[in-house]
Amino acid sequence: MTTPTDTPATPEGNDDHRAVVEDAAAGHVPTASEQAQDHKIRQAELAISLVLRIGVGVAVALVLAGLVVVLVQGAHGAAVHGSSYKAYTAAGTPFPHSIAGLRTSLAKGEGQGIIELGLVVLILTPILRVAVGVLTFLYEEDVRMALITLFVLLVLLGSFVAGGAA
Repeated sequence: MTTPTDTPATPEGNDDHRAVVEDAAAGHVPTASEQAQDHKIRQAELAISLVLRIGVGVAVALVLAGLVVVLVQGAHGAAVHGSSYKAYTAAGTPFPHSIAGLRTSLAKGEGQGIIELGLVVLILTPILRVAVGVLTFLYEEDVRMALITLFVLLVLLGSFVAGGAA
């Protein structure tokens, strides 16, 4: 059974510090090069985490703002169409179905357009995460992984173009 004095006093969740303490206890002192590489990796992880957090936060804020606008403007154009997928995606529904329709809806200040913009941001967030991954691998000087991640990004973007989203 371990007691609080058996484990080093480290901030909770600080894996980098814990690893350094464990390495030092084992007699291994990281070189300046290893410390610099660890710092680069930590910065890359933080950048990716930040992109995901901001993307999801902005998407949620937009969807909620759009919902408020829909509720304030009234139910005109926001009628419930039943539970059929086609009822929500048909050309006559109030939600925009194209980039041009989204622009028009946003220009009019329609809640449906704001909600859809939030969903677009949510869809684009993981793609932006992959793009940041390319940059972080370049920052870490890992060209091979940067090229692999760039290939993944191109496949993602190609799927949007091939699927008619662009």
